[in-house]
Amino acid sequence: MTQQTELLAPAGDIEAGYAALYYGADAVYLGLPKFSARAEAINFTQSELDEFIAYAHSISRKVYVAMNTLVQESELPEVMNGLQICVDTGVDAVIVQDLGIARIIQKRFPTLELHASTQMAIHNLEGALALKKMGFTRVVTARELSLSEIKHIKDNCGIEVETFIHGALCYSYSGLCSFSSFQTTRSANRGKCVYSCRDTFKLDGRQGHLFSMKDLALEKEVLKLQGLSLKIEGRKKSALYVAAVTDYYRRILDTGRADISLADNIKQIFSRPWTTLHFKGKNKQVIDPNFVGHRGLPIGTVEKIFNHIITVTPIHPIAKYDGIQIDCGTQEKPFGFSAEMLSVNGKKVFEVPAKKSVQITLPDHHPFIKKGDAVYLASSTRVKGSYDYEKPKPGTFKNRAPISVCVFIEPNKIVAVYQDKIAEIDGKFTPAKNLQKMTDAIQSAFEKTGDTALTLAELTIQNKNELFVPMSILNELRRKLYSQIEIVPVRLNLPQPSQMKKENNVPKWIIKTDNVATLSEIDLNTCNEIWVVMDMDFDIATLASLPKDKVRLCLPPIIRQSNKMQKLINTLWQMGYHAYAIGNLSGLTLLPDTANIAFDSQLSCLNTQAVSQCFELGAQNVFTSMEDTLDNIQKLTSLSDKIGVILYTDVPVFLSANCVRENDCSVCNQQPWHTEVSNGKGRFELISKNCQTTVVPREALCWAGETTQINASIYRVDFCHKHYDSLTAKRIWDTVRSGKDIKGTTKFNLKKQFA
Repeated sequence: MTQQTELLAPAGDIEAGYAALYYGADAVYLGLPKFSARAEAINFTQSELDEFIAYAHSISRKVYVAMNTLVQESELPEVMNGLQICVDTGVDAVIVQDLGIARIIQKRFPTLELHASTQMAIHNLEGALALKKMGFTRVVTARELSLSEIKHIKDNCGIEVETFIHGALCYSYSGLCSFSSFQTTRSANRGKCVYSCRDTFKLDGRQGHLFSMKDLALEKEVLKLQGLSLKIEGRKKSALYVAAVTDYYRRILDTGRADISLADNIKQIFSRPWTTLHFKGKNKQVIDPNFVGHRGLPIGTVEKIFNHIITVTPIHPIAKYDGIQIDCGTQEKPFGFSAEMLSVNGKKVFEVPAKKSVQITLPDHHPFIKKGDAVYLASSTRVKGSYDYEKPKPGTFKNRAPISVCVFIEPNKIVAVYQDKIAEIDGKFTPAKNLQKMTDAIQSAFEKTGDTALTLAELTIQNKNELFVPMSILNELRRKLYSQIEIVPVRLNLPQPSQMKKENNVPKWIIKTDNVATLSEIDLNTCNEIWVVMDMDFDIATLASLPKDKVRLCLPPIIRQSNKMQKLINTLWQMGYHAYAIGNLSGLTLLPDTANIAFDSQLSCLNTQAVSQCFELGAQNVFTSMEDTLDNIQKLTSLSDKIGVILYTDVPVFLSANCVRENDCSVCNQQPWHTEVSNGKGRFELISKNCQTTVVPREALCWAGETTQINASIYRVDFCHKHYDSLTAKRIWDTVRSGKDIKGTTKFNLKKQFA
């Protein structure tokens, strides 16, 4: 399919939206007060959304609404309300993560286009093809992809492709991070991330912000991405930031050149150090271990410090009251202050040109600063005044419902009709001198819809006697008719869930492992299925020790080498292994149509609509999310005997393409490396293997004590990520099956409520 290059800008509020449109965005994405992955942004009310979309459409721009969080069962009615607002206001597409929201849109709001959020972690062609089959019209790719991977998806998937070009980055693949949720119940998958990745961590004697990412900035590289939607991150940023970044990339796309001065402007508004991430291939320079937060534009170093005054020779002009930041080794965030006093050669000045030595007076209570510390221009009065933008007068634009009106003129009365609404005025009407002028006057009168939510789509006039009606009467007739018309949107019910049944069967028990040797002491007659994790180094020979009829092979949630995985699947299929579990939608394309498929917990299901979507996609079993709460899990397990719950597992709070090993990629053996990290709030095991980093808490999740409350028909015990000796695995298996908790474990969010 042919897709036009689109510059897509963020809007956390209506001011940022207007700034984005003024500075050249082809489309804007934004959120409503609920179900937005940027819940802390101001977001849009219904009236603001209506006004903004009406204005955007008047200048031929598009607006997408992000409803890209996971939702629990009790929230589904509110989802319906939000989607109805999207329909009523004419939204161009809805961006979703939750498979339940996708199902609702397809069955109740089919006019809404579906865009797959980056929270779905779509990272290969197979995932995009699965989305196309499901009815999505666009995929937002994972940020971690290279140019060649993005192009491969674009050229072969048959739907639109959107990719990030600028803004904040997550350490983990989006949608596969539960760190914030684990530590605070504020889930990134529900728009409430507290950015635990920005914490200070200790690793092998070194301490720093080991998972704190730089900001993505592709700059001129975007010229290689023709025919895609190019997305700027920043729904929590100011209108000034949105204006500056949109302007920068609009000019690159239009001229083929990057204006350094415009890039400098962005850095003075908000910027961490910039990176192209893995766009050009594997990149180790993606983390900023020393400082967090806004840094600013580098302008020099401290050349001298004496009596609370620093001397700097800036490479960029600075002015009085500009914001200055200094990287001080004594604190994790740069020290910032307003430049209240500037001096050149002992004389106070208001402005200092570039390359001119200047003395800047520090605040009284400043930290220890030394010669050589980096100095940044963190805010600029000049830049703040450089991005004015025009916006319509409030109330000028609104989406209006089209109506068709009939006007009947008789010698003694005039009548206007819309559906069952009738307005009538008596009078004595004489022949018109000019029938065309009379017709034009009626048209003009009824086109004046004023503050109503109406627009005249069609007007039928019956004036067989060719009579004249004064304009005052026409206006009164219009007001009488329009005052009766109220456009009431149709309120729809939730789609019926798929056929679900709950029988009082004896629960099934499943073991999952990434190391078959772990199971050697367990009596495999006590389990119904054995799930074995496949990776690119999977040794098929290890399956020989397992009863073949119980084996289910698990595709990992991230499969960057899908061709290699496809060959492995083909080999196993020929050997008679036809049962699989998938942790990403790409598995639907990689596996044969006749495969027996279970959906693992990474395909998060927190509501019956999501579960129904999974069943309709062919899932034989679905597992609840490890982030979920007991009350919500109970609602799901009470409905179906095909819904499973994991009672023991090591929760991967990070799953990342970003490496923390200090060695260069060229000398790395990519073999498994296990170590421990801590952030003062908890201790975690870090596993690095094949250019992927997994971080799991020291405490495993264990819900065995709540087995009777959960009341599921399928339970699972996982031995993955960490090293488990066979005797320990047997003890855990036997203890969990007896309904007892393992000491030193955590309940995660089970007994809590999401923030």
